[in-house]
Amino acid sequence: MPIVQIDMLDGRTTEQKRKMAQEVTEAIAKNCDCPAEAVIIVLRESPGEHIAKAGKLMSDK
Repeated sequence: MPIVQIDMLDGRTTEQKRKMAQEVTEAIAKNCDCPAEAVIIVLRESPGEHIAKAGKLMSDK
């Protein structure tokens, strides 16, 4: 049973997340040769002030 965790900045719509989950599920199922029902995806969203890149908060960009 593949378990995929996706960390991302918040701000995407439910529809965007729904589409991403479907497409990621299809790719994992195909490449792991397992049924889509076996794929678990965990989406974790964080506000920009909780993530930094190159020493700068993402919310400061």
